[in-house]
Amino acid sequence: MTERVVIVGGGIAGVRTADALRTGGFDGDITLVDGGVFPYDRPPLSKEFLAGTKDIKQIALQPSQWYDDHLVRLLNQTVVAALRPREGKVELADGTLLPADRVVLATGGNAARPPIPGGGSERVHVLRTAEDADRLRPQLVPGARLLIVGAGLIGAEVASTAVRLGCEVGLVDPLAAPLMAPLGSELATWLHDLHTWHGITTVQAAVESFTDRGDHIEARLAGRRGSRAYDAVVLGVGMVPHTGLAERAAIEVDRGILVDAGQVTSNPAVLAVGDPSRMRGAPRAEHWEAAQHDGARAAATILGAEAPAPTAPWFWTARHGRHVEAVGHMESAAETVVRGTFDDPSFAVFGLRDGYVVAAAAVDDSAAVRAARRMIDRRVPADAGRLSDPAVNLRALLRTAPQGRRDETTP
Repeated sequence: MTERVVIVGGGIAGVRTADALRTGGFDGDITLVDGGVFPYDRPPLSKEFLAGTKDIKQIALQPSQWYDDHLVRLLNQTVVAALRPREGKVELADGTLLPADRVVLATGGNAARPPIPGGGSERVHVLRTAEDADRLRPQLVPGARLLIVGAGLIGAEVASTAVRLGCEVGLVDPLAAPLMAPLGSELATWLHDLHTWHGITTVQAAVESFTDRGDHIEARLAGRRGSRAYDAVVLGVGMVPHTGLAERAAIEVDRGILVDAGQVTSNPAVLAVGDPSRMRGAPRAEHWEAAQHDGARAAATILGAEAPAPTAPWFWTARHGRHVEAVGHMESAAETVVRGTFDDPSFAVFGLRDGYVVAAAAVDDSAAVRAARRMIDRRVPADAGRLSDPAVNLRALLRTAPQGRRDETTP
């Protein structure tokens, strides 16, 4: 019987686990251990928080009173040193032992720092935490020369924020159009071109080295002669999951903490959720909503309840005043159709295979993505001509959905 749960990590996956436990009727002890000042949301770090339009309290995942109201013991600025699942305990860095019938690892990860010569310079930044953003923000002043390495979600969002603050921004990536797999080539290219339209210099190349010259840093790019000077560099090249606690507890790790469909690790007393976890046979999912779903599944496992039905993966990003959402797996589509045109204020791209929607991506059209997600989850037959016609109400297409399944997790 589970009476005491310790959650290690205060990101969205950890907080969601605590919330789902209480919502599901768990009346035992819940302790949430977080190394920061308090649990906060990460998506604003590259946008409003980095720009200084929101402070740390405004991006809190829950107000402080929430933890008291839900009887969640929150241990801030506290580090877990070791797991002792056989003893039913968690050891803190100061030697304190917390009793735990089940442990949920929501440990997140660190921003990746590839082994680029000179990459240890203080002028080379990453963005994973509020502290990272606080260190970077003073560099984002009008006229500052900023190089961003990696044009994926984080890199593109930082580029958008920096150019809006008046920086001279260069964005380098070895891919011609990052995010092609989830968005498709046409939309990924259009989205990457937004940077150029907003005054950002984009370069398709890899970085060979950095050289700190004291008052500036120089970057040398593969295939380019000479080097160029910058005031600061931001690495946006992914993350490395925190798996150390699991490894030291002899829990199976392979490119993440391996879990089953209920988020249970190779040790049945320990579960893992969010960025550090990886379901066997699948890649790690590093998106905000995926972490939420992990937390809900972990809570269901602890409660002995039925886990929420899986839904098509979804994520969003924002840059240069445009909101982008994507659902499903565009790389699995046999054909794509565009609803509207790329010159419209809003438009969507649907990916189809064998007469069904398997993916969709949209710019400033959340309704299209919500409809597409229901089509994917309910296996609604789709007609490419009707999908591409903006005059056709997408809700009407959903009326052909098989009965018996409801999707209540669509954003």
